[in-house]
Amino acid sequence: MTEEDRLHLGPATLASRLIHGTGKFPSAQVLAQSIAVSGAEMITLAVRRLHLDGDRRSELEGLDLARYHLLPNTAGARSAEEAIRLAHLARAAGLSDFIKVEVVGHEASLLPDPLATFEATSRLVAEGYTVLPYTSDDVALALRLAEAGAAAVMPGAAPIGSTLGVLNPHNIRLIIEECPVPVIVDAGLGAPSDALRVMEWGAAGVLVNTGIARAGNPVEMARAFAAAVEAGLLAHGAGLAGDAVEGRRGFGASTPAAGLPVG
Repeated sequence: MTEEDRLHLGPATLASRLIHGTGKFPSAQVLAQSIAVSGAEMITLAVRRLHLDGDRRSELEGLDLARYHLLPNTAGARSAEEAIRLAHLARAAGLSDFIKVEVVGHEASLLPDPLATFEATSRLVAEGYTVLPYTSDDVALALRLAEAGAAAVMPGAAPIGSTLGVLNPHNIRLIIEECPVPVIVDAGLGAPSDALRVMEWGAAGVLVNTGIARAGNPVEMARAFAAAVEAGLLAHGAGLAGDAVEGRRGFGASTPAAGLPVG
């Protein structure tokens, strides 16, 4: 593997482009086996589930966290302030200076709050965190998060936990093509073919949790996702026939910008 084949996220350099989630698994043993066969070097974990106050047992006890790059996330936060507080807890516990910002904006779908996500990202970047914000498939917001200093942006293919696959291919492709930082497609990937598809488009990586954890055989599904990610990366590097026009024919601004006054 060449250096170009590796994924660079802030101070971390990863051979695997699959980030593995840790929630919803039937047992700690299955989780550990799933991560092992996937080859994932970075795992994400919810700060809320770690029970850092010590009053309850963490479901991740028994997993050798020292073997992985940890990506704590602020799942469950309802405001920028709450997300920042959870990031501070993760840093104080010595977990990582990485943080995946998640701020719920809509309870039914768990879609992110764009304003709170941007605020939390900007403030945590200023505090020296390596920030990877979970966002919607809003192209403009993804670009603004990159401008705010995000090390990568993580647009959802579909609502968290839905396993619906890529609902808005056009926007996900635009984010991948236009973002100046790595794009890791997160949330809603239900089948290895979903991961293959976004990697073919040029995504830097994927984050998968429910699609593996809720499979009939999570360990074998983790193996399948890992193979799909690798195949997609190879296909993108090789150059897909007709890739320049796939899924984009007919798109374009309905109102031309040429000739309009600036400012």
